[in-house]
Amino acid sequence: MSCTPGDSDPKIMCRNIKRLHNFEPPATEEEIRASALQYVRKVSGMRKPSKANAEAFEQAVEAIYAITKELVLDQLETNSPPRDREVEAEQARARGRQRAAREG
Repeated sequence: MSCTPGDSDPKIMCRNIKRLHNFEPPATEEEIRASALQYVRKVSGMRKPSKANAEAFEQAVEAIYAITKELVLDQLETNSPPRDREVEAEQARARGRQRAAREG
């Protein structure tokens, strides 16, 4: 199963939260929010919270989003050149194909 920070399907629970720092172009607010959602899904064990937990779940997503945005976009510095999103995506697809070939 493929998963990217922009996936919005509530049935998808990714195994990994993707790196957002030091990319060209920089991470979008949508990508940061999707990663925050994935983090809260992962730590809570819920893909979609019940009505009783919906408000707390959404508050957690918003808190993680805010702190991630501040860290990723406003505070981190690096001397490394930005990573190219397309190159990274192709490398991830190649690793997926290799994994599938080993398993299949």
